[in-house]
Amino acid sequence: MIKPIMHDPTFLAQTATLATVDDKQVITDLLDTLAANTERCVGMAANMIGVNKRIIVCQMGPIALPLVNPTIIKKSAPYETEEGCLSLTGQRATTRYDQITVRYQDRQFKTQEQAFTGWIAQIIQHEVDHCEGILI
Repeated sequence: MIKPIMHDPTFLAQTATLATVDDKQVITDLLDTLAANTERCVGMAANMIGVNKRIIVCQMGPIALPLVNPTIIKKSAPYETEEGCLSLTGQRATTRYDQITVRYQDRQFKTQEQAFTGWIAQIIQHEVDHCEGILI
């Protein structure tokens, strides 16, 4: 189900709690909401739809990948950039890493580990920041 976008910085600044199998509907809601905002958004975290759970989705070309309980376990090649956010107005400066490795659970809650680079890595880092309560 498409959900409204959360804009409250106090809510968005909270650290997300771990997701469980009881949160499967949140994954569907995030994917639906990302699809509905595809012209202005390439990734979302659950707190952006008002759910304080550690779930993100990332648009990777034609596929939207859900990452449940993501943790960046390796990062290299830092660079400076500016980012916007669907939940906040304006652009903000931030440091990102061109190469990251993420440990996460897939939609079936099976643990995965995958390396990402470039634009996809940047999107994932932005959404993981949401899970940490970091506003970009």
